[in-house]
Amino acid sequence: MKIDIISIAKKEKTIYDPMYKELSKMISRFAKLEDIELFPKEVAKSHTISPEASKLAYTKAFKPYLGSDFCISLHPDGKLVDSFEFSKLLNDKMSVKFFIGGAYGFEESFLKKSDAIISLGNITMSHKIAKAVLLEQIYRGFSILSNHPYHK
Repeated sequence: MKIDIISIAKKEKTIYDPMYKELSKMISRFAKLEDIELFPKEVAKSHTISPEASKLAYTKAFKPYLGSDFCISLHPDGKLVDSFEFSKLLNDKMSVKFFIGGAYGFEESFLKKSDAIISLGNITMSHKIAKAVLLEQIYRGFSILSNHPYHK
């Protein structure tokens, strides 16, 4: 299985990098994982214009990554899922792409192209923390699917 996490984020070192590395290593037992951070000039410029311009720039940045894969967008208004429901999103898939939008979220037209729209909770968190939570849930999901004791 292949999993891509595609986010609107500046490529920079953070205090979360060791956690990302450890969780990615744990996930590698189950799937090939790729973390793709996008922050083209168009996104930076759009942030000085308006939230709508920013959302449009995010959609344009994400467009090359949409395709035949199962696409899941992380969105505050998405469905709240528990770990068991999350694991079902991974079950029997060859390739899954997770999208983490920028500061202004997603255009409605982008969300309509998603196979699932989920929320990681009702609290607001930074993109870096959201990615850590997502990585942990991906590993937990695979643990559930394989009856691994990690979930307990």
